[in-house]
Amino acid sequence: MTADTTPQRVVSPPTLWEIASHFYADTVADMAIHPGVRDQLHEPQRVLNVSFPVKMDDGSVRMMRGYRVHHNIVRGPAKGGIRYTPGLTLEDVQGLAMLMTWKTAVMGLPFGGAKGGVACDPHHLSQDELERITRRYTLEIIPLLGPERDIPAPDLGTDEQVMAWIMDTYSLIKGYSVPAVVTGKPVAVGGSRGRRRATGRGVVFVLRALAERVGLDLRGARAAIHGFGKVGSTVAYMCYHVLGAHVVAVCDSRGGTYNPEGLDILELLRYKAETGRVAGFPGGEPIAPDEVLTVACDVLIPASVERVITAHNAERVQARVIVEAANAAVTPEADRFLWERGVTIVPDVLANAGGVTVSYFEWVQDLQSFFWSEEEVTQQLRTAMGRAFERIFSLASEANISLRKAAYRLAIDRVATAYELRGFYP
Repeated sequence: MTADTTPQRVVSPPTLWEIASHFYADTVADMAIHPGVRDQLHEPQRVLNVSFPVKMDDGSVRMMRGYRVHHNIVRGPAKGGIRYTPGLTLEDVQGLAMLMTWKTAVMGLPFGGAKGGVACDPHHLSQDELERITRRYTLEIIPLLGPERDIPAPDLGTDEQVMAWIMDTYSLIKGYSVPAVVTGKPVAVGGSRGRRRATGRGVVFVLRALAERVGLDLRGARAAIHGFGKVGSTVAYMCYHVLGAHVVAVCDSRGGTYNPEGLDILELLRYKAETGRVAGFPGGEPIAPDEVLTVACDVLIPASVERVITAHNAERVQARVIVEAANAAVTPEADRFLWERGVTIVPDVLANAGGVTVSYFEWVQDLQSFFWSEEEVTQQLRTAMGRAFERIFSLASEANISLRKAAYRLAIDRVATAYELRGFYP
């Protein structure tokens, strides 16, 4: 028999812009929206592409590339995170900015959608290099920034310290302290209590609301969590300690751990703090990160990066419920396949909206110079997530559509209505 030497076509994964555009187009096809508004809602409103030099610790100078995209600001100031990741592209930033437009609209927040970042690997940079990159990047995008214009927040590869540097740089240019220019800051410089855990808490609040609606008993249910950073670790702790679920598998970028009887999350958190990883945890068996997505479980929570559930592994997913804690964790092909198979997916624009919701609370606190307790923040978050979920679940049930399409319909309708009310100028 002659071997088949036909070259195999390699299909590249969709970009985040392609994913966001697909879900948008799929939703507006069934909506009565003015064609001009429909086209405007798709395209980014502003795109800033910057290159700048940064002196490294060894004395060399490295050129850095960064972006800031305003997808839409018809409902308020641009809101969206800043990420530091290798290989960051303008297409991905544009896609994430669009998702932020729908996320803020789903939650009823007076914001538009934005995203930004620098193509770099923060794990291979010193603290001084990170500060120089952040301050120079801030200077490059400062024409867009302001408490009433564009309010960044942390994202992949950035944290409270990075936000403090951005706030300080902006404030130095203005000549006075402007804490409301960013959210996700340290509490000592105007940050909100409860912001660090807000995204993970929001995921759990939505999961609990869904479980009540679909008759899923979370006490004793099996959960798998792909990602064990700020979001994933918070979700794991709350699933274990608050909901009484059995977290059977977790992973980070370096490996995973699995125990079909349930992992001791408190011990795992201690192990992670001591070793910096979850692989090798003595209370579980080794498992590859991609295998966490396909273990036997009731609830799967992708909380790491985008595009982890694809057409290539969707048929092996065993979960009854997927809560998209990471942006664009499920690609369009996988989303359609899983919906047809009866899997319930809580989409990213709702599931991980806890972060931007508490960012809104932080912005309000900074503007008023009046700060809330963590209990007040958490209660307001719980109320906001529950209200948004009930609206989307009811819409999905009435129209017999997925939660994703219901969330997009709600968000797009709110933004389109704002356009129609404001009108076109000139």
